[in-house]
Amino acid sequence: MLAGGAARRYGGRPKGLLEVGGRRILDRVVDAVAAVTGGAPLLVANAPDALTWRPDLQTTPDFRPACGSLGGIYTALAARDTGSVLCVAWDMPFVPVALLQALVRGASEGGFDAFLPESGGPRAIEPLCAVYGPACRAAIERRLDAGDLRAISFHDDVRTGILSLADVRRFGEPARLFFNVNTPEDLAEAEALWQRRG
Repeated sequence: MLAGGAARRYGGRPKGLLEVGGRRILDRVVDAVAAVTGGAPLLVANAPDALTWRPDLQTTPDFRPACGSLGGIYTALAARDTGSVLCVAWDMPFVPVALLQALVRGASEGGFDAFLPESGGPRAIEPLCAVYGPACRAAIERRLDAGDLRAISFHDDVRTGILSLADVRRFGEPARLFFNVNTPEDLAEAEALWQRRG
């Protein structure tokens, strides 16, 4: 899980520690990822008190500081050393287990190094809810060394697959699935969405 950003819009308060539906977003994402991977997720976080957020998790700061989301993905791969990693941003309260399972399955069955869902949004895909394999590590490192910090900068260098928008919609509306809490207004909207969900 990636706990990126300085949370400036919250005065430095970590976004994943905010509650939606009476539970911290962090705990919701941990449960979803653990249900798919069968173990406690790795938390990539730079805050000084990150180790206290979930003492049961392995927590590590970015191996390449100040490199944004791409640096977080790189850290997840480098910390695990072998095998693929399922990366999910820690401020996405509505990512369902079934979607994460589909991403892991699609990456494995297709033999892809990176496997991402179409989002239907401006970025077209969602790089912070995706599976990345070992080959991505060196590809990302080259981009970081070149100063290209775009989260999708390395996709042309590896075998990249996409979970189609039609397939994503089987799990819900993409705008909700990938909804992330960046501002107090987002938090209020997330709470309203949760209450409507029932």
